Amino acid sequence: MGPFEHPKNSYYAATANAFQRLEPLSGSVAADVCVIGGGFTGLSAALHLAERGYKVVLLEQARIGWGASGRNGGQINMGLRKGPEDLVAAFGEARAKLLFDMSEEARQLIADRVAKHNIACDLKPGTLHVASKARDQAWMEDEVACLERVYGYKGIKFLDKQQTRAELGSDIFHAGVKDSGGGHLHPLNYALGLAKAAIDAGAVLHEQSHVVRIEKGEINRVVTTQGEVQAKYVVLACNAYLGDLEPRIAGKIMPIANFIVGTEPLNENEARDAITHDVCVCDTKFVVSYWRLSADRRILFGGGERYNTQPPADIGAFVQPYLARVYPQYAHKRIDFGWGGMLAITASRLPQFGRMGNVFFAHGYSGQGVALTGLAGKLIAEAIAGTAERFDVFSSIRHQTFPGGTLLRHPLLVAAMLWYALRDRI
Repeated sequence: MGPFEHPKNSYYAATANAFQRLEPLSGSVAADVCVIGGGFTGLSAALHLAERGYKVVLLEQARIGWGASGRNGGQINMGLRKGPEDLVAAFGEARAKLLFDMSEEARQLIADRVAKHNIACDLKPGTLHVASKARDQAWMEDEVACLERVYGYKGIKFLDKQQTRAELGSDIFHAGVKDSGGGHLHPLNYALGLAKAAIDAGAVLHEQSHVVRIEKGEINRVVTTQGEVQAKYVVLACNAYLGDLEPRIAGKIMPIANFIVGTEPLNENEARDAITHDVCVCDTKFVVSYWRLSADRRILFGGGERYNTQPPADIGAFVQPYLARVYPQYAHKRIDFGWGGMLAITASRLPQFGRMGNVFFAHGYSGQGVALTGLAGKLIAEAIAGTAERFDVFSSIRHQTFPGGTLLRHPLLVAAMLWYALRDRI
């Protein structure tokens, strides 16, 4: 496997739908918009722009969905990483509700795209947020009340310990919040479906086309190792893999590593015991664990703490103890898959949208990217087309640069994460 192929031990790569290899960019081409990045954000932007009639060229340094979009937990969770009460405290009720309503639009956008383009990605309804500590129950009840009172959201239900146990084959959680509006999917197959839809709409996509620099001007030159795209508009959709391509925004995000395992398939009774209604699940720890069942009844479980970008020598052995803590009855199950990748967080845990002249960007989804990325692409397309009001709702959110800039941000994050991980254990 080359460095820019999909991870060889990924469940998603092993069960990916057939998808043609796309030729690298060669020579000089002209476009209205050059999109850099073939994940959810870039694919969504390319699709929405192509549907509006723009000539779009998308450049992906590896394969479509190679980054976080093809490796993540596949969970379509509610809202933003900040809770509903935190959003009200930060922005006031009116703006908080506007942000929340757009995040709900993001979730609906997935269902709409899957239906419109007939994307086979195992889309299923339902999410469950479970309380790792007894004291979490109080704020979870408050959040349900806030969602109903302030946001008018009715698809949510608080569960006590007994009700939570009825949803999960685990006794360690104290309460839960079940959301009928979310769900889960096979993220790589969803990305491949978006790519096909973008191609069908007229966008030109290139794989194995690493961008080495952007020469900004009235017409921007996006230069790869083998060619260049000349375009009035550029969309930076690189997220954790931005690198030093645009130093002015790199310090606003922090790339962090995450790892997932897939067990051998469970039988029908075991699967029903593990997750009764086949929803996806995440807990309330700062270093969050999250899990769901695959279409072939494997437990796909993400969790664990690691504070550098190098994967463990044995990802299965690294994550399995976290799975065993939740499901000791399945601790003996064989681990068939183990893979990892990078995601990007911001200091506020809210995504950063913005523009620098005619260069637009969106990144830092902080674990909420499955849905918000699609919205980001749609809002970027709206802004390029001349209607930026909705894009500006997000772009006006102020973001801190991580202390220490790009050089020292990671050691400082490690110190902070160690502290919060210690609090998880207390």
